[in-house]
Amino acid sequence: MRGKYLLLPCIVFVGYGDQLTLKNGDRVTGAIVKKDDKAITIKSDAFGEITAPWDQVAAITADKPLTVVLKDGKTVEGTLATSAGKVDVATKDTKVSADLADVQVLRNADEEKTYERLQHPRLTELWTATGTLSLAGAVGNARTQTFATSATGVRATRNDKITLSFAAVDASATTNGINAETARAVRGGIAYEHNVSARLFVAAFNTDEYDRFQNLDLRFTAGGGFGFHAVKGKRASLDLSAGPDYAHESFSTGLHRASGEFNWGDDYSLQLTKAVALVQSFRMFNNLSNTGEYRVNFDLRLATTLRKWLTWNAAASDRYLSNPLPGRKTNDFLYSTGVGVSFK
Repeated sequence: MRGKYLLLPCIVFVGYGDQLTLKNGDRVTGAIVKKDDKAITIKSDAFGEITAPWDQVAAITADKPLTVVLKDGKTVEGTLATSAGKVDVATKDTKVSADLADVQVLRNADEEKTYERLQHPRLTELWTATGTLSLAGAVGNARTQTFATSATGVRATRNDKITLSFAAVDASATTNGINAETARAVRGGIAYEHNVSARLFVAAFNTDEYDRFQNLDLRFTAGGGFGFHAVKGKRASLDLSAGPDYAHESFSTGLHRASGEFNWGDDYSLQLTKAVALVQSFRMFNNLSNTGEYRVNFDLRLATTLRKWLTWNAAASDRYLSNPLPGRKTNDFLYSTGVGVSFK
């Protein structure tokens, strides 16, 4: 933004439209997109979107109606004109005047439409989904084949978020005519978060797991708790959460285990570049029924956007169990890479 701001004195815009005048005398002509937080965005035909600090704005003129939210919460829609630190909003029926410093939000028609859609969306709206499929095999002295797939779906509004997840791997090898499975596991879950304030949220979740080589027919986990939005940014976000849950495990040996647990962990996302995003999730489940026993879930995914709808994904998923069945290892680690498809 700083680079764009320094270039403004060298830019001359010809034509009509909205106009933004800064305190140093620079003027930008185009179409005002929005004003939120501490910045205003205006789109020019020649240079695209330009963002400037709101505290550096001296005057605004808008020929097309904008939605204006004032400091006292009042919302009006109309064209704008400013003078001597005042802003006049000309609506269909009247004119509303306020101090320029009292303008909290500006939204053009498209931004207002998006905002309204987020306020009261239907359950079928606002979903973003990504699916990945990877296949690998070999033919020679041994015939091997590996299939892995994963999918995530997220519906995020201003007040809540629903997350669906699924992952599966199946691998086998044939040597000297003898076929043997080497991996078979399925994991899935659903989570719901509801914001009770700008930082605090309540959460509920359910996960289900099957792992043949742990002799695990089903691990059912349901729980909830509270969370905190520790970092909320355009490039990075970090949520911390903790709460109680109930886990029930059924093994193919006939063993059944049920326990109360206390879980805690984090969800982290980082936009490394415009095309590359990192997503990480960690959960620790401390057994309250049999203290000293615990489980750990760790998931990591790196997604590279190749096209608007096409991605290349690399994922790792680790499940640690402190008390496996006799003869079974404590750790199961899955990894996959492949092409993914995303849509909104």
